[in-house]
Amino acid sequence: MHYTLRNKLPSSAIFTTVDAVLNWGRLSSLWYLLFGTACCAIELMQTGGPRADLDRFGAVFRSSPRQSDLLIVAGTVTYKMASRIKRLYEQMADPKYVISMGSCSNCGGLFDLGYSVLRGIDKVIPVDVYVPGCPPRPEALTQGLLVLQEKIRKQRYLTREA
Repeated sequence: MHYTLRNKLPSSAIFTTVDAVLNWGRLSSLWYLLFGTACCAIELMQTGGPRADLDRFGAVFRSSPRQSDLLIVAGTVTYKMASRIKRLYEQMADPKYVISMGSCSNCGGLFDLGYSVLRGIDKVIPVDVYVPGCPPRPEALTQGLLVLQEKIRKQRYLTREA
């Protein structure tokens, strides 16, 4: 008996762009580099834990910048630490994204009067999403990740804009 595959397949077709497929793959597999320097790091660890569960969004932590495409800066950043963060950012492969988590990494927080505290990580590396709070709850970081995913979904790599 001879079966034909033509009769078994549905008569529908899916049309999409290469950008949409690439963006779907990028937003569904964000591997983030753990970088916590203060109390926000505890909330970052809680977000990766079983209650908030970033794994359901495809976000998995990595310990190497060469395997990460998302840098989450959580906590107070000093001038001495800023050069290390910049080096880690430069070691990440493109495309790379940054989430600034907490008031201290956003603008210096309550330590901004200190002589050694950087007043915002955006003075060293570009930031895609800011998550406010002191420290922000795991739900806020989850919302920040969803905002970043929406930003990735709208990116265009292969098409030129006029």
